[in-house]
Amino acid sequence: MGSRILCMSMHGGPRPAGPARARPIASGLQMLGTFITLLDWFGTAVFAVTGALVASRKRMDVVGFMLLGAATGIGGGSLRDAMLGVLPVFWVKQPLYLAICIVVAGATFFLAHIPESRFRVLLWLDAVGLAVFCAVGTEKALAAGAGGFIAVAMGVATATFGGVIRDILGGESPLILRKEIYATAALAGAAAYVALAAVGAAHEPAAVAAFVVCFAIRALALTYGWSLPVYRARTGRSADEALKD
Repeated sequence: MGSRILCMSMHGGPRPAGPARARPIASGLQMLGTFITLLDWFGTAVFAVTGALVASRKRMDVVGFMLLGAATGIGGGSLRDAMLGVLPVFWVKQPLYLAICIVVAGATFFLAHIPESRFRVLLWLDAVGLAVFCAVGTEKALAAGAGGFIAVAMGVATATFGGVIRDILGGESPLILRKEIYATAALAGAAAYVALAAVGAAHEPAAVAAFVVCFAIRALALTYGWSLPVYRARTGRSADEALKD
């Protein structure tokens, strides 16, 4: 008995049981899940608004608003889940995502006339959605077991593909194909997340850092008109000149 008490005193008392040690870990994972879910809902709503704003510029009916809102809000995540083999895709298992898109897009049908410049609002809301989804997409790819390189690619796909669907359905040139900085911002944000996760950073600060990096780059590009260099075609040659080579 005396040796047992001595052993307990030397080690600071009895060690906590397994379930007691696991409780803080479970609590942390639950907080992470809640944070990512709230971030995902927010990004879904923001992107749904951008889809609805495109519908307003094209003078669609309320069904068109909901279609573009849903395609934009869940399009990128659907592509991510399909490529990662996470089936059925997230909104089939959690219909709340689709409901958020429909409700938000339907509300925008009655409110889209308020902003003085809907295109300007569209660009800034799109920047927010881009930043949110590059963080969420990267986190979900890592959680699915993808490596860092693939996680970055999934972050970019999640952030950009919904906007591609929106612009194609709305009959506009997709933002990702224009010379302005767009996918590059998502790439930088996703890379920041993976880099921080690789050095052991918690997921919440990594997600915040990814959002800040992506949004800051996109915001600066919108404000100052930054763009990447574009291809400059050389003076063409005639067919006869080409055949002489």
